[in-house]
Amino acid sequence: MRYDIFCRVIDNLGDAAVCWRLARQLAVEKGFFVRLWLDQPGVLASLRPDYVRDVPCQILEGVEIRHWTSDAMFDDPGDIVIEGFGCGLPEPQALSMTRRSPQSLWIVLEYLSAEPWVERHHLLPSPHPTLPLRRFFFFPGFSPLTGGLLREADLAGRRSAFSGSAGASAAFWRDLGFPPPARAARTVSLFSYKNVPVDAFLDACCNGEQEVVLAIPPSPLRNQVCRYFGTDAGVDGATLRRGLLEARLIPFLAQPRYDELLWNCDWNFVRGEDSFVRAQWACAPFVWQIYPQDGEAHLAKLDAFLSYYLDAVDPATAEAWTGLWRAWNGSGQLLGEYWNRLQSQTPGLRAHAQRWERHLAQMPDLATNLAIFCSERLKSSA
Repeated sequence: MRYDIFCRVIDNLGDAAVCWRLARQLAVEKGFFVRLWLDQPGVLASLRPDYVRDVPCQILEGVEIRHWTSDAMFDDPGDIVIEGFGCGLPEPQALSMTRRSPQSLWIVLEYLSAEPWVERHHLLPSPHPTLPLRRFFFFPGFSPLTGGLLREADLAGRRSAFSGSAGASAAFWRDLGFPPPARAARTVSLFSYKNVPVDAFLDACCNGEQEVVLAIPPSPLRNQVCRYFGTDAGVDGATLRRGLLEARLIPFLAQPRYDELLWNCDWNFVRGEDSFVRAQWACAPFVWQIYPQDGEAHLAKLDAFLSYYLDAVDPATAEAWTGLWRAWNGSGQLLGEYWNRLQSQTPGLRAHAQRWERHLAQMPDLATNLAIFCSERLKSSA
């Protein structure tokens, strides 16, 4: 079975990161032939250091990576063609899909959401207005009535091996050029879009009762952090200090190493979709910055997830956690107060995160659900 996955890079790495994870899992775990078409394939160099820039076609872990250009050849479509996040398909590709026998199956992979309407729209047909192609919506999600979440088969084993190794955490920090944090320090990873109320958060960390070590990979947020410390020296390897706060400017990490960062931290601040999902597999408390939308439409998506995630949490903790997330995605009002209230509860919050991960892990992963659905649809049309 052959898959084509199309992806446009909009303004961040998230779309490419998700499509690469899906492509890799379909190739490595399912044994399918997979082509990943990217309009900016160079972004993979951040996610995969072994990616060779400016090569129009190369193979990594069984995935054939193609540069999606206006003059690319689309005369050999796969059995399944995936349109990533509403990017559309090139007209020559769609036309060649109609000439194939049997015709290719068109899957529209949508963005992740916990909103109730997702369950109703998952797997609904979406007839093309002019072409006789079978097209279906496929929605990631958090319930058995959705497509599930991306999760590699070996993920839990890798996490357990890392967490169970006496020297893995210290070796991780040393590999990045830093000493291991003190045992009593609170470790936090910080990854976000721009325009978050980071000063309010940094104030809370500086003036708290416990040493805080922040790990900050390159992102728009890093410039804001440097301004807070009164420096322009925002280079990888730098360490900034004020009060009880230490900020470590770490390099951008390949996907497996980013998982290790999340496993290493007591709290993780994440953004978008890809790091949001990885934080849930990391079994630690986290704060999500959702991708901003006009009219604050994104806040409804944030609240929809929180209604799932905090369902079994006591009301006082749920109120503080919701307040922290809302403040991080808004003006920052009361952010420090909510953060301080939750710090003493970190062990209990970690236990909740572990229960949530076990709940999600009971459901099939997204790649498995997708492969089963596509196989059934192709058999029915044979």
